[in-house]
Amino acid sequence: MIARVARIAELKEIVKAWRDQTQRIALVPTMGNLHRGHLALVEHARRLASRTVVTLFVNPMQFVAGEDLDRYPRTFEQDRALLDAAGADVLFVPEVAALYPNGLDRHTEVRVPGLDALLCGASRRGHFTGVATVVTKLLNLVRPDLAVFGEKDYQQLLVIKRMVADLCIEAEIHAVETARAPNGLALSSRNAYLTEAERAIAWRLYAALCEAGDTLTRAAPSFQSIERRGRARLEEAGFQVDYFAVRRASDLMKPAPEDSDLRILAAAWLGKTRLIDNLAARKFVER
Repeated sequence: MIARVARIAELKEIVKAWRDQTQRIALVPTMGNLHRGHLALVEHARRLASRTVVTLFVNPMQFVAGEDLDRYPRTFEQDRALLDAAGADVLFVPEVAALYPNGLDRHTEVRVPGLDALLCGASRRGHFTGVATVVTKLLNLVRPDLAVFGEKDYQQLLVIKRMVADLCIEAEIHAVETARAPNGLALSSRNAYLTEAERAIAWRLYAALCEAGDTLTRAAPSFQSIERRGRARLEEAGFQVDYFAVRRASDLMKPAPEDSDLRILAAAWLGKTRLIDNLAARKFVER
């Protein structure tokens, strides 16, 4: 049965014993309310490591003013049962005071300049500082050989990769493809907020990304025209669009004409729910 651990000292004792036995350790950070996408991360971790630590922590530092910290879905018993069945070894569930003993306002912060101010970072100022700070703490506590994240939060993935490289943290960062519903909607804990009517529309976010990706592959329009078309598609469907952007996959900068390895990213509100998604794409090249 999976071990539930709340104290930092106990977590350190467990992972030290594993390390003394030269066992390979994987870390899967989550905020709980787990779905099939999270379990795919655990499955990936277990394929590559002898031991897997899953963290469940609704991190207040990454919620900006007015967001859903208080109502974020918390389903601990269900999550523990899923992780037990998935074969994870430890579920780390720290209290806020354990990770932020001096309070959020006086805690050291980890920033990733440049990447943290684009796209989601522009509309959720401080969000990626909260992500980078808590992931740094978790990596330092567990000292895993590898940590696993999903591609749905693609900007978050790049923020973490840059942070690990810049801070010389010895952990491999692995990415797992986005898990989707049969209609293409990216699985997300926040999908629980969607009404039945909104769920009937939500898949159109992925459809707009796929249309843009197909256009990039088959023709050579300007990136700006693809972005305008994608935004229009979503607005026609009833979304309030935050952004629809074609970016360079490596760093999320605006692509130059010669760039071909691209990522199309979108964020949009549907009612009270903010949805994000992205798609890998390669630009059409005339031969």
